[in-house]
Amino acid sequence: MLEEVGAPYSIEVKDYGTTMKAPEYLAINSMGKVPAIKHGETVVTEAAAICAYLADAFPEAGLAPEAGARGDYYRWLFFAAGCVEPAMSNHAAGWDPATPEMQTRFGYGSYAAVMDALARAVAGRRYIAGDMFTAADVYVGSMIGFGLQFGVIDKRSEFEAYWSGLENRPARLRAGAKAEKLASKQAWAPA
Repeated sequence: MLEEVGAPYSIEVKDYGTTMKAPEYLAINSMGKVPAIKHGETVVTEAAAICAYLADAFPEAGLAPEAGARGDYYRWLFFAAGCVEPAMSNHAAGWDPATPEMQTRFGYGSYAAVMDALARAVAGRRYIAGDMFTAADVYVGSMIGFGLQFGVIDKRSEFEAYWSGLENRPARLRAGAKAEKLASKQAWAPA
């Protein structure tokens, strides 16, 4: 998302269990997880919230629809955060609410229901929230791309077609190159 916005930024790497759980970082994100951004004096955590915030903070990037046309944008951005992510995580861990009674206790119902809804949302569409690329595509696309790469979502033609339209975006490729560079530095860091 930061690459799509085009504004300069710096990355600070946190180690799980050490710097992510240190008091200094817990003051930024009490869950001790990433990502988090600081823009001026504003701190934003949670990937979907960061995407929405940056789209609004940098309107010149054109990553959010007009205010009156944001229904699908908000729907799919937060469906991915509130339904896809927990369903995908639970399923990957080998658990899924199996009975109708259990499914009513979880906002997403079941992994199958979530994947069906997501497949319908992207079927035959280049972008999830209309005719333009938005922050919702950054988040939903990243989730689908990750899920396909690591086998935590079903390989469906709808997902593969949608992802194929996003995976080679220049901003995504630049972000991937930066992540690889940081990962290689971490791997070679002296102990």
